[in-house]
Amino acid sequence: MADTARGAPRIERRPLVLGHRGASAEAPENTLAAFRLAMAEGADGVELDVWRCASGEVVVFHDEDARRIAGEALRIRDAPLAALRALDVGAHRGSRFRGERIPLLAEVLAALPGAVVNVELKSRGRDLRLAAAAAHVIAAAGASDRVIISAFDFRLLSAFRVAAPDLPVGLLFDAGHPWRLRTALAIPLLGPAAVHPDRRLVTPSRVARWRERGLGVNVWTVDAPEEVERLARLGVTALISNAPGRAREVVRRACGC
Repeated sequence: MADTARGAPRIERRPLVLGHRGASAEAPENTLAAFRLAMAEGADGVELDVWRCASGEVVVFHDEDARRIAGEALRIRDAPLAALRALDVGAHRGSRFRGERIPLLAEVLAALPGAVVNVELKSRGRDLRLAAAAAHVIAAAGASDRVIISAFDFRLLSAFRVAAPDLPVGLLFDAGHPWRLRTALAIPLLGPAAVHPDRRLVTPSRVARWRERGLGVNVWTVDAPEEVERLARLGVTALISNAPGRAREVVRRACGC
C-alpha cells in the first residue's frame, strides 16, 4: 500500500503528552470530564478508544462490555446508542462524576478543538466497518490534521487506510505478543506514520531505528516520573499517560520547554 498519509502529530523539542483515556488517574476514563481535565492540566491532547455500537454511531469506550465501568453486562457493539447513553459511567469514581455518559467521538472532537487525539479502534476483528465510520466522523469534524489512528488489529488499520489514505495510523503492540514479527510484516504493508509500543519495549537503539525509518514513537502507558524523564530524553514523539499533568511537568523539566 502506498504511503500517502501525512506524518504523525508532533511538536519540536519535546514529546507530546496525551492523557490516556483522558486524565484517567483522577476522572472516569473516556468521559468528557476526563478529557477536559487532561487539557486543563496542560496535556497536548488525549488518547481514547472507540467502538461502533449496534445503531451505527462511533462511541468512546474501552471495554467490550459495560460491567467494569457501569455494572451492566451490555456489550458495546451489540447495544444501540440509546441504551448506552442510559448508563452512568462516572458514578464509580464518586459523586463528583455522577451522571457522566458515554460520549460520541464527534462530541469529543468538538469539545477539544485543537487538541491532538489518538483514536484507538476496537472491534475484536468483528467489525471492520468501524474504520470507515471513524474516518467519516473525523472528516466531518474537520479534525484530520490533529488525529492519529491506532489499533492492535492490523486488519482494522488496513481498513482505515483504505477509508482515509491521507490520515496517519500507528501500530500498537506490547511485550506480550510476537511484536517483532508483527511490526516487520505490517510496516511495509501499511506505511504507518508511527509505532505505538508498550513502554517496556522502548530502548535507545529501538528508538533510533524507528526514527531512522521516519516513524513517530508514541509510547504507552507512562506514569512514573522516572520513566517519563527517561523516554523524554530518548526523543520519543509522544507519551501517553494516565496522569498527564504530572507527566507534562516532568517533560518541562527534562526538555526545558
